Amino acid sequence: MKFSKDHEWIHQKDNLYKLGITDFAQNELGEIVFIEFSEIGKDFAIGDEIAVVESVKAASEIYAPLNCTIVSVNNDLIDAPQLINEDPHGAGWILEIEIDDPSSINNLMNEEEYKNFTSS
Repeated sequence: MKFSKDHEWIHQKDNLYKLGITDFAQNELGEIVFIEFSEIGKDFAIGDEIAVVESVKAASEIYAPLNCTIVSVNNDLIDAPQLINEDPHGAGWILEIEIDDPSSINNLMNEEEYKNFTSS
């Protein structure tokens, strides 16, 4: 699992990658009540807004951590957005993406680097 400075995580599964927000991010947001996905098949550059989550506190953008294309969305979140709070690194995944350059994942933080980043 790799992490972005915007608190997204990415995990490889075969040739695709699941993307979600970190436990740290969902804690900061509080209870998530709604999610808005971008459309399947759309291309994104690093830093583009790829989805939006709304919590009881605020709306927060989710950014593409790498150049990618959305392959699928987690439809379970439409009726149960709280899955992001309950299991942010598992059942609460948000999108499945295809990465333009798989080696670019090495530009993201590993778990130890992310823990150091969030503790400072």
